[in-house]
Amino acid sequence: MANIYGREYTRKELMKRVGDISQLSYARRCTLESGLSGGVRAVDVKTGGGLSFTILPDRGMDIAWADYKGMALSFVSKTGVVSPAYYEPSGNGFLRSFFSGLLTTCGLTYMGAACEDEGKPLGMHGRASNIPAEDVCISNEWHGDDFVMKARGRIRESAVFAENITLTREIETRLGENRLIIRDCIENCGFDSQPLMLLYHCNFGYPLLDKETRLILPDNTATRARDTDAAKGLGSWDRFDEPQHGYREQVFYHDFTPQADGMVTVKLYNRNLGESGLGIYMKFNKNQLPYFIEWKQVGEGDYVVGLEPATWYPEGRGEARKRGELKLLEPGASKEVEIEIGILEQNQV
Repeated sequence: MANIYGREYTRKELMKRVGDISQLSYARRCTLESGLSGGVRAVDVKTGGGLSFTILPDRGMDIAWADYKGMALSFVSKTGVVSPAYYEPSGNGFLRSFFSGLLTTCGLTYMGAACEDEGKPLGMHGRASNIPAEDVCISNEWHGDDFVMKARGRIRESAVFAENITLTREIETRLGENRLIIRDCIENCGFDSQPLMLLYHCNFGYPLLDKETRLILPDNTATRARDTDAAKGLGSWDRFDEPQHGYREQVFYHDFTPQADGMVTVKLYNRNLGESGLGIYMKFNKNQLPYFIEWKQVGEGDYVVGLEPATWYPEGRGEARKRGELKLLEPGASKEVEIEIGILEQNQV
């Protein structure tokens, strides 16, 4: 049953009160038209419970804007949404089209810092977010008394004489709910083993991110700094400041013991947002994504915290291979990943 405005309804009870369900909730296609985003396909989703977000099939089925009851959740960078036609794959060119958003997918065969691996130059964070999806399907359907909205699409990272890796993504939410679930299946459709590197770059900004915001991780968390810049903030990784001029990003690696089923929940909470505090939570399976990275960037105009479950550290494929820690996906094999992102109320902190 759908919980709308504090009351539960069956399908029959609800449809007595509306002409079309889009009055309350929908997933609907649209196209962006302005500037560098011109022609980018989008899917606007409204849950009817306060959560709204926008999926971008032309940007790897990633998620740009997200808000709750009109309050922004995701950080959108100064580049705005950029068409994949303008993607710059070499070096740090990724940053020219890194809109950030609620989700930017980094991978599939490489991610992290730009590097060289076996003589091949690799740009920052891989190609996944700049690959347009094919076989895109949007559905708005009743399943009994639950109204379910889904967006599904497939991206392919491939080249002649090289890899043939696909990611099939389904994003689901339901009428009255304030959460979304991302389900990915990554498959090696080729005939040779291929590197597999994934990082789910989830980015949160103002007003969710502010000086009153706290990052809440499991009690058994062990934290280390990536470099000397991060080492300066090791005692305050869970707290945030006003925007600072000239701030240098701080990246922290967090490790924690999951629940018996492998699940982990991380929370970002602002006690002064809304009437009684507001935040978000992320749930993922540490067996699927064993690494967790925090990207703390509280600079002027670049005011964001990234929460990033991943298959390895964001230090580049060359470094992973050098350490003997590069994961491979065998021919015909697949990997499944599921992440849940939802609204965190005061009584859930």
